[in-house]
Amino acid sequence: MAGVEIDAIDRRILAILQENGRLSNQDIAERINLSPSPCLRRIRRLEESGVIRGYVALLDPQRLGLALLAYVDVRLEKRGGPAVSVRSDGSTSRRPGATHAELFRAAVQAWPEVVACHAMTGDMDYMLRVHVEDMAHFSRFMQDQLLHHPSVIDVKTSFSLDTIKETTALPIL
Repeated sequence: MAGVEIDAIDRRILAILQENGRLSNQDIAERINLSPSPCLRRIRRLEESGVIRGYVALLDPQRLGLALLAYVDVRLEKRGGPAVSVRSDGSTSRRPGATHAELFRAAVQAWPEVVACHAMTGDMDYMLRVHVEDMAHFSRFMQDQLLHHPSVIDVKTSFSLDTIKETTALPIL
């Protein structure tokens, strides 16, 4: 792994934490046959090095009323000139030196419906993972936020019909 030495024991710790991040240090140490102190040192080293970015609760979107999952491909304006940003009240302003990509990336941070945004290769510039309640909610998001952004020139949307596999666990090689 880039810049951090990871051995077999670290890999086992990471696999255990990916499965259940709420386990106590004592429980993890027992599972890997290591005493608690060195186990805790290893976990802290993995945290401090950034291998472990944080701990979260994984929520079920369906149970929260977010029944519609969409993947939205976005293409941005490429031409130069001053980019325009949209304020939360809908008004616009020019940010000298700001690119269309910078303004779009900043706007995405404020849209709670967007749970992931990736810069992409190919025809489109970004792919958004969007969780919303229903088609009406999606339509409001598209009309009021995404298509209203001055840097966006094209979008293509695909809706998820069924989730076959979804995991936050990374393959630990």
